[in-house]
Amino acid sequence: MDEQKQTATELEHQHPVYADGDATPNGAGEEDDFHLMEELLADPAHAYRNLQYGDTVDGMIVRVERDSLLVDIGAKAEGVVPAKEMQSLAPEARDLLRAGEPLLVFVVQAEHRDGYAILSIDRARQERSWRRLQHAHDNNDVIAAQVANYNKGGLLVDLDGVRGFVPASQVSSIGRGSDVQKQSEMARLIGTEVTLKIIEINRERNRLILSERQAVQEVREEKKDELLSNLREGQVYAGTVSSICDFGVFVDIGGADGLVHLSELSWGRVRHPSEVISVGQRIKVHILNIDLDRRRIALSVKRTQNEPWSTAAERYQLNQIVDGVVTQITAFGAFARIEDGIEGLIHVSEMGEGHVQHPREMVSEGATIPVRIIRIDPARKRIGLSMHLRTETTPPDADRAEETPPPEPQA
Repeated sequence: MDEQKQTATELEHQHPVYADGDATPNGAGEEDDFHLMEELLADPAHAYRNLQYGDTVDGMIVRVERDSLLVDIGAKAEGVVPAKEMQSLAPEARDLLRAGEPLLVFVVQAEHRDGYAILSIDRARQERSWRRLQHAHDNNDVIAAQVANYNKGGLLVDLDGVRGFVPASQVSSIGRGSDVQKQSEMARLIGTEVTLKIIEINRERNRLILSERQAVQEVREEKKDELLSNLREGQVYAGTVSSICDFGVFVDIGGADGLVHLSELSWGRVRHPSEVISVGQRIKVHILNIDLDRRRIALSVKRTQNEPWSTAAERYQLNQIVDGVVTQITAFGAFARIEDGIEGLIHVSEMGEGHVQHPREMVSEGATIPVRIIRIDPARKRIGLSMHLRTETTPPDADRAEETPPPEPQA
């Protein structure tokens, strides 16, 4: 208020009131003076500001000292930022401070006994960061931060002056190994940037808990939605095996996981996915089906390869001797795989010169034996095999190999 009176006094000196009551010699009146005073009082340079603790003010650096800054905070007032209130600034950031540069400051003490305000850069950065973090939390946004350090429980991150904590259980790259392994994995993350989601924020308790796992999952869900809209059935994509289970494998094809069922892993018989594939392996997959409602993708590995029977007649001829691996033994014979996707039947009558009571007398599962092709029917996907390697004549009962078709591969 004193400053307003001072301004009014200055106006009076600049435009004295004459004896006749006019503010000007030519009698223009008081109205012009009143408007002029309003304009001057509206000028930020003349604005009255009642600073209080906790205010965040846009100031201008007046002078840079070795251990402090002098800052113009308006209303003809100046404040000082002592060294202890700018510790969050890196040395290179301090070197960039110049007179005439704008600076956001926090009012620690509105008026020191020496007449100036005590200001803080550190608390201003925290104030701005807390507001930004609260906005991110309210809007369910994903943010990024650099890992500053770690402790036994998780990662410590710095968010422009605010310290946040990411529990180890909320870091997707940290497995369930021993404490020593977890500490080693967290140490490797120092200095790296991680994507985070705020799961708890309490400014009064200076508490900020974040999750990298939730952020990654949300980003993946967004990518999955985008990917699902662009995928087309019948296309072939490259992917990475992300996990293996008893009924198949999951493959990441660029932000979304699709399932390759056990029956779609190979043209041959596969008892467990781990027999033919491993986690982290890069493979090609064929898009079988896209379920947009359930957000599921069905994939196939075997359909990226030629179906073996389609070219079997080009590779195999009657009386050709090949190696076969015994895959299954039944009462009437044994099935032998001569390549992935092609199995033939060795009828019990084709196993020995004399009478064979049971095929187990002649072969065992997993054994590799030489066999002769005695019949090929690619259209019906049948092939007859014989352990009689003679080629002079075709055995009269070779057709018996067709009596019982091979069982369908188990899913």
